Amino acid sequence: MGIDISKINTKPKPKKPSGSFSFDFLNKEFSFSKKIGAKQREVLYKDLYTLLNAGVDFRTALDILANQQKKKVLKNLVLEIKEQIINGRSFHEALRQTGDFSAYEYFSIKIGEETKKLPMVLLELHKYFKRQIKLRKQIISVVTYPAFVLVLTVGVLYFMLTYVVPMFKSVFNQFDADLPDLTKNIIALSEKFPIILAIVAGVILMVVMLWRVYRQNKTFRSFKSKIILRVPYFGKLAKLIYLARFCQFLDLLLTSKTPLTDSLEMVKKMIGFFPIESSIEPIKKDIIKGSSFSTAMSKHSIYGYKLISMIEVAEEINELDTMFSRLADEYDEEVEHRTKMIGVVLEPLIIIFIGLIVGIIMVAMYAPMFDLSKIINGG
Repeated sequence: MGIDISKINTKPKPKKPSGSFSFDFLNKEFSFSKKIGAKQREVLYKDLYTLLNAGVDFRTALDILANQQKKKVLKNLVLEIKEQIINGRSFHEALRQTGDFSAYEYFSIKIGEETKKLPMVLLELHKYFKRQIKLRKQIISVVTYPAFVLVLTVGVLYFMLTYVVPMFKSVFNQFDADLPDLTKNIIALSEKFPIILAIVAGVILMVVMLWRVYRQNKTFRSFKSKIILRVPYFGKLAKLIYLARFCQFLDLLLTSKTPLTDSLEMVKKMIGFFPIESSIEPIKKDIIKGSSFSTAMSKHSIYGYKLISMIEVAEEINELDTMFSRLADEYDEEVEHRTKMIGVVLEPLIIIFIGLIVGIIMVAMYAPMFDLSKIINGG
């Protein structure tokens, strides 16, 4: 969806209505509506920023956005926002009233309205969702190939142990001779493979059920995050992803002139990673007592030395928002590099793994065939 410049009306902008301040948004979780995805949000904020920055009045900008929507549900959503603004609501109140926007979005926009920096906030929201889309694509690209190969491996195992091995077993049963231990083990695995599959499926189902029941339990979340962080390479990658998100959140909120303690409260509601989430409240208390942000962060191991030292420098020159923007970019680049490396390393390793599985089974089945003449002579 792009902006048609020919449709832009350059009439002076009317004064934006303002609304009352409320912190009720803190009781809501950070989530996206099924009606409008991250890509649609990213384009919506970019186009709205372009129109307002070009001098288009707010009502006309919403009309242009509505007319350019190909999906009826998105067009109706924009028109609903416009109708609520006509009825006297502020922009952030209209977004909140729809129920399709997160607290992160409408609170940032509220700050933009109050500080007369709405276009800048819209641009930051566009950048935020652009980063999220990029990160999601990177994660999907890393996970897709191993997941496909894992399914393929299970399929190959099922075929060989269910059809190929029993065929060789019927041949071996015709001869009264001892088989190699490897062959005996593969045959035993073949006989028990359906039971093993059922057990694995049951374990997976149990894990999923436990996840659904205890996913909000603090003890479970703490244990899960500790396990994730200890996984070689992937633990570091997960930490970088959430630190990038932490910096992105604070970048936008501080750019919108949100007080630091309020920004941290928002991050706590949105981050979704227990080590960072659990550190927010102690950090806030230390800041309220007079401690610097960097000093408060240094008490928690999830934040590395580089992050803390950079924030310390930013505090001294009063450039926290700029520093978080730079740190977010750096973490994004590091995540991109690591995800690419995972693809480069995993591909040959997975091929070798599949080759070993197939090779072991085939060697186990063909090894007795080399002594077939001895077996026949012995019979």
